[in-house]
Amino acid sequence: MSQADIELAERLRDAERARSLTGVEHWRNLVEMFFAQAARLGDAPFLWRSDKGQWVPTSWARSAEIVASIATALSAIGVKPGDRVVLVSENRPEFALFDLGIMAAGAITVPTYTTNTARDHLHILENSGAVGAIVSTPKLARPLLEAAYQAGSARFLIGMEPLKIEQTGEHISIHDMETLLAKHPGDVSKVSARQKMRRTDTACLIYTSGTGGTPRGVMQHHGAILHNVAGCIDIIQNDFPPEPAGEVFLSFLPPSHAYEHTAGQYLPIGLGGQIYYAESLEKLAANIEAVSPTIMVVVPRLFEVLRMRMVKAIEKQGGLAPRMLEAAERLGQKRYHKGGLSLFDKPIDFLVERTLRKKIRARMGGRLKALVSGGAPLNPEVGFFFDAVGVTLLQGYGQTESGPVMSCNRPAAKIKMHTVGPPLRDTDVRIAEDGEIEVAGELVMKGYWNNKAETDRVLSADGWLKTGDIGLIDEDGHIVITDRKKDIIVNDKGDNVAPQRVEGMLTLQPEIGQAMVFGDKRPYLVGVVVPDNEHMLEWAAKHGVEVSSLKTNSEFLRSLQVAVDRVNANLSVIEKVRRVILADAPFTVENEQMTPSLKIRRHVLKGVYGARLEALYK
Repeated sequence: MSQADIELAERLRDAERARSLTGVEHWRNLVEMFFAQAARLGDAPFLWRSDKGQWVPTSWARSAEIVASIATALSAIGVKPGDRVVLVSENRPEFALFDLGIMAAGAITVPTYTTNTARDHLHILENSGAVGAIVSTPKLARPLLEAAYQAGSARFLIGMEPLKIEQTGEHISIHDMETLLAKHPGDVSKVSARQKMRRTDTACLIYTSGTGGTPRGVMQHHGAILHNVAGCIDIIQNDFPPEPAGEVFLSFLPPSHAYEHTAGQYLPIGLGGQIYYAESLEKLAANIEAVSPTIMVVVPRLFEVLRMRMVKAIEKQGGLAPRMLEAAERLGQKRYHKGGLSLFDKPIDFLVERTLRKKIRARMGGRLKALVSGGAPLNPEVGFFFDAVGVTLLQGYGQTESGPVMSCNRPAAKIKMHTVGPPLRDTDVRIAEDGEIEVAGELVMKGYWNNKAETDRVLSADGWLKTGDIGLIDEDGHIVITDRKKDIIVNDKGDNVAPQRVEGMLTLQPEIGQAMVFGDKRPYLVGVVVPDNEHMLEWAAKHGVEVSSLKTNSEFLRSLQVAVDRVNANLSVIEKVRRVILADAPFTVENEQMTPSLKIRRHVLKGVYGARLEALYK
């Protein structure tokens, strides 16, 4: 075979691989996948931002030029292969472009949360040994720069927007994106040809927010994320009808969270899709209606909030709307549990479909295939609700240490609301003797950065990851999670109680916004609750009192206990919550009582409310 024949065969093979969405497993690294998709899609839109109410795209070809320039500029200011570079940004196109640019320079991205304090940034800078950082705005730069002064390794700070910093320390140089890239333009063909990273090479360090302890840097390699992308594409291609214009994602979860980083950024790249960046959580509903996404990745807490708002909005409409919702939920439960509807039910179902479900789907943009839930356990009742109103909700499962997706319900089979679905393709799952779920495959992390002891604790010599979750695998191969191993409450009689199940049922009540239950080594459960804000406003208006006085209003506190007792009626004896106290304030990321993925931090809440909860037993 001549050299020309060899080159032709290589070009044909590369073209076929670029066309094949199921061929993600053949890419050597994430940057190679991106450049191949950019070459294939050219001037097609890729990343969208809102500018004064208008959605403005950046094409695949232009994105490739920017990524190549970022890689060239980083190399020019001294970034070497294997160096770590911190990335701090809200949801915006530049996050994806810098993430890819860092990797294209051969370096390792360290994405961090915009809610981090200077102390948080200092831990990550020192632990990772980052040589520099990229930040989006002057406001986010302040705590980052404060930490960078104290961390000896950081040499530069790049602002996506001008940082307006007039003076800095001698060892840190300040750059703005526009000037730096103009000074070091990149050649796409040359930069893409240099991508020699292997699937086993570390792509990013993602520091787990965790529910306790100091954050640890999870070493996610290129292959782990590519494995996740391939597994998710397998579900999309085989379980959903094709989307002629390509898949459209709306990004609103923190891009530094492993779930959004993989499923909200690299999955769209693998699909050759488009990413719209939501303006804010407050504008999310309007953005969904305007953008018409086909797939959204979300966390359970947002589902619960959305469900509560929908129920209240329907109740306020009055007339037939509440009756249609009641009928939808009844029919949904019947269809799910019995596999179909009777002849008597079908006319009612038709009416619900043409009224309630049609309106809800329109509010969700009109072409939404699925909302995919991850990051924390989803209460099955929430899943039943969305299924009943015509919105496909798929619960998945994973953790940062596994890319992060391990499993997901598949719409082509029966969706089982109490499970997190079967494992992704090429993913092995087993249940250990003590009930812990363990996973193996290319998706498993390389380990924790500079933390051999913790790595050895969760990774076996033969590559099995101990998830820390307790569960089982049912007759259909679906994973059922009963609880976090470390979160299980063991009462004074030795009975095990899953707190997340109880908390999930409490927060489904219209009076309760958030909850944490407590009772390890105690005779029964007690809890701390955050009242639902709308319930407080409505109750105060109805009784003619100030909202600020409700914390000491015995009648209001009794209304919350009524909600707790309503839940208790459906719980076993050991799960019943006997007494509750009122939280001083909502659990938030800002007060460190929730993780950025909206899971409660039990150790923090116990530190704040532990003494008052203990007093409930006296």
